[in-house]
Amino acid sequence: MLGGVLLAGCAKEDFGPDPQKDWAGTTYFFESADEAGFQTYYNPAVGRCGDPMPFYDQKAGEFKVLYLQEYVKNSAYNYHPYWGVSTKDGANYLSLGEVLPTGSSSLEQDAALGTGCCVYDEASGLYHIYYTGRSDKGANTEAVMRATSSDFQNWTKDLTWVLKGDDYGYSKVDFRDPQLFKDDAGLWHMVISTKPSWGGDPRFAEFTSSDLKTWADAGSFNMIWDRMLECPDVFKMGDWWYLVYSESLKTSWSRKVKYMMAGSWDELKACFNDPGANWPKDGHEGILDSRGFYAGKTASNGTDRYIWGWCPYRTGSSLHEKNVNVGAGDGNEPNWSGSLVCHKIIQHADGTLTLGEVPAMAAKYASEQTVSVMASNGYNGGTLSGNDAYVLYNRLGNHNHISLTVTTSNNWDRFGISLVRGSDSKKYYTMVVNPEWEDGRKVNFEQEGEEGKGFIEAIDGYNFARPADNVYHIDIYTDNSVAVMYINDVCAYTNRIYGIQKNCWSVNNYGGSVTVSDVKVYQY
Repeated sequence: MLGGVLLAGCAKEDFGPDPQKDWAGTTYFFESADEAGFQTYYNPAVGRCGDPMPFYDQKAGEFKVLYLQEYVKNSAYNYHPYWGVSTKDGANYLSLGEVLPTGSSSLEQDAALGTGCCVYDEASGLYHIYYTGRSDKGANTEAVMRATSSDFQNWTKDLTWVLKGDDYGYSKVDFRDPQLFKDDAGLWHMVISTKPSWGGDPRFAEFTSSDLKTWADAGSFNMIWDRMLECPDVFKMGDWWYLVYSESLKTSWSRKVKYMMAGSWDELKACFNDPGANWPKDGHEGILDSRGFYAGKTASNGTDRYIWGWCPYRTGSSLHEKNVNVGAGDGNEPNWSGSLVCHKIIQHADGTLTLGEVPAMAAKYASEQTVSVMASNGYNGGTLSGNDAYVLYNRLGNHNHISLTVTTSNNWDRFGISLVRGSDSKKYYTMVVNPEWEDGRKVNFEQEGEEGKGFIEAIDGYNFARPADNVYHIDIYTDNSVAVMYINDVCAYTNRIYGIQKNCWSVNNYGGSVTVSDVKVYQY
């Protein structure tokens, strides 16, 4: 039962174009669909975004985010051209279209493109893209290549320069994701994800240059044991050096974006000699988000640093089975590519990092909506008490900012926020703030309801500290099916949940009691 209403089958009512339908007064499940393109968690109208490569264009005064353009059906050998968007604030985007094309032949080294990076060189006045050239028919499956431009519009590929891993004792197959940064002395460094040619554990290769033309071998350093780390990103923030990476180990607990930190570049590299002893002292081994955020890389405008990654789309047993909320992500390998998600990097006093909301998001979601209680159980004066207590709120729109405060009565209370919840729903989806131990919390994803599967493997979050006062300030931003939740600047949780728009949502309590206050919903 839900508020005295029998949980019958899903009505799937179409409230869309019919003005006679009662949006405000009903709570039945509505089978909503995503818009063709997303404008906050950017998704092109055609295809999806692969690995983002953000760059702050100091000449234009804006961020440019290149990404691998993924289509529903790519060409057999020529795929993943670089497309791009520009943004000043990480919340509003303008498409740049195709920036760097693939090669035209399956035999060319850059028949397909892989992840890379862009930098601007003041000395030459040129933009440089260093990218992975992939050839499924060539002698080297992956090699590093480059292109230059004076205006970021017209690019010239330097086909006379190709950095091949096997020339330096590295793999012909795995030699990818070049990332450039400049050290305090002005020397350029390039870090590449690779493996030794003779086998063994993967490593980061390092090359250096003073002019972005000639590169010298600077050796290599460890990754994390036998795990392949992709999309490296190196930056200095304040007194600390960081290496952000995406761990590609295909397990339910590990395939996430993480970071290492140290006081210098040399110390940072040395951290990987004994990763277990050198995790950041943040209580969650440097994990930055859930498995719903991958290939994260950062860029800074000199004041703020942001990180962009992609949130994977979901399918069921078939790639064409849509709107499945427990397909990819329930212990299986998530689908590749999706929508761009941007967070702000928060650096704490001890140097550790967490992710928070981009300031421009609140300004974008500026239209405050009426919030109405539609049904409840165990709800009195803002307090939810007992098992299965909930308060159900009215329908959301396509783009929502949910803001609320939850205060727990003790150190063990468990609560959750449900989306896609109708009065006739036999299953709905909940982000549960779960006590892993008295002073530790983690966000779990659960399919609740009569037909719910309960805990969904591989899309849970990471451990974070219970607030000392048991007060949780929560902000949830949604753009169609992408949802991002922030808690107290110590937790970021990204997920893909189909059907959020035009459906009701709830706050739930599971034993004990919690108080819900300051509930607001904003849209644009």
